[in-house]
Amino acid sequence: MQPLRFTGRTLEVLDQTLLPEQEVWETCDTYELVAEAIEKMKVRGAPAIGATAAYGIAIGAQQGLELSKGEYLSYLEGVCERLAKTRPTAVNLFWAIKRMRALISENADLDVADLAKLIIGEANLIAEEDVRLNKQMGQHGLPYIPDNARILTHCNTGSLATVDYGTALGVIRAAHDAGKNVTVYADETRPYLQGARLTAFELHRDNIPVTVVTDSMAGYLMQQGMVDLVIVGADRITANGDAANKIGTYSLAVLAKHHGIPFYVAAPMSTVDYELETGASIEIEQRSSDEVVFIGGKRMAPEGVPALHPAFDVTPHELITAIITDKGAVERPDTERMAQLK
Repeated sequence: MQPLRFTGRTLEVLDQTLLPEQEVWETCDTYELVAEAIEKMKVRGAPAIGATAAYGIAIGAQQGLELSKGEYLSYLEGVCERLAKTRPTAVNLFWAIKRMRALISENADLDVADLAKLIIGEANLIAEEDVRLNKQMGQHGLPYIPDNARILTHCNTGSLATVDYGTALGVIRAAHDAGKNVTVYADETRPYLQGARLTAFELHRDNIPVTVVTDSMAGYLMQQGMVDLVIVGADRITANGDAANKIGTYSLAVLAKHHGIPFYVAAPMSTVDYELETGASIEIEQRSSDEVVFIGGKRMAPEGVPALHPAFDVTPHELITAIITDKGAVERPDTERMAQLK
């Protein structure tokens, strides 16, 4: 189930805040609406955010066709700046914007209309590459999934978090397609419930056995011998293999280490940020406390009581069994082994 549909002039975004109860597509015909869709988590997941930002620039490029060349180039920089401010943690966002900026700079001598066409083509290419690379990642992950594996995952890393197929769920899909008879435990993933609402939704549609569990059940499942491996995605991976992912991931890694359970991270190379040496340098997005206090519009905590909401945490590389990418897997990741993927 693809979360994005580009028509050439507009971007249709599946509003993931309404799933699974409603399947509502929102039409974004300006780059500002694209930016708002990212900020409001109507589209989410690092690879999907990157592709959405690229399409936002493509839409913006068409909005400014009446400008002179100099005005147009300045305007495009403003479009890139606006989209860069939407989410701070997912490096795919900045990777896609950097790629679009490079294209604009390299072709600044073209007239406005021709440059706009190039920008649209590059956005489409980013989306197409995402699908291909995710499928490669799934194949690289196959050796780490034993037959009849009982897999615990967190948040949503499937088609809805990418352009199609998925990262960690892409590995699970590849194992299912290979006849490995996998079953999945999906953490509900508070506070947005991406696991309960989105991961369970995707896997159920694909006839992959899935059971929803609360975030606090993971230790019990592992203690009872009900989990063979954990696999999650990532929003940013640093040069030494530290990985930022949805809040709660670090806790799973610690539990997996204690119980001797393999812990895998699956993400495309566009998620690896070699400019940051360790996870300590990753900016963690702090979102509104209302997203914790309210569920479905209903207040769940007393009025006046504050709530914390860091959207991500960082799992140190020492807790990661392997990082699975479209270029291959890195076992026992560290700075030296991660550098071999460059």
